[in-house]
Amino acid sequence: MRTLLTKFLILFFICSYSYSQSNTYNNQFKSEINFNENTNSPFTSQELNKLNQVYGPYLEKEILNRPSRVLAMKEILRNRVIIKLENNVLNHKPCSLLSEVSLFNAFVSNLKRDRTFDPLNFNPLKYNFEFHAPTIQRFRVDNSNYFIIIKPQNYNNQ
Repeated sequence: MRTLLTKFLILFFICSYSYSQSNTYNNQFKSEINFNENTNSPFTSQELNKLNQVYGPYLEKEILNRPSRVLAMKEILRNRVIIKLENNVLNHKPCSLLSEVSLFNAFVSNLKRDRTFDPLNFNPLKYNFEFHAPTIQRFRVDNSNYFIIIKPQNYNNQ
């Protein structure tokens, strides 16, 4: 009887442990994304130009005909990418340079980097930023005091 009880307890703890581990794993990847209300309005002409620059003839198929991607693109362009001018860059932690980020040219093979950085017209979609990274990312625009900050996709949940 004692060995049967011992075996039962061992089996119980193994099952409990594996359930808690799988539950932790599932919760880690199922965090809901809360979109800002400004994603309800249609793309602006400037946003459509940025999308077209990167997706070209594939824009409708890859983005516009996929409501979840439309929302994700609006959230990236309107809320998650911030360009900040810092006066004292010497006080900042080192971070990657924009020139170190490769271009996202999967759909438009002749996509080019901008010759000069224009914060008002910067297209973050042109670059292979890790938009699904779980933490804030910072990039310095080469030879300038501009920083590009990318919020994680679940920044509204924090």
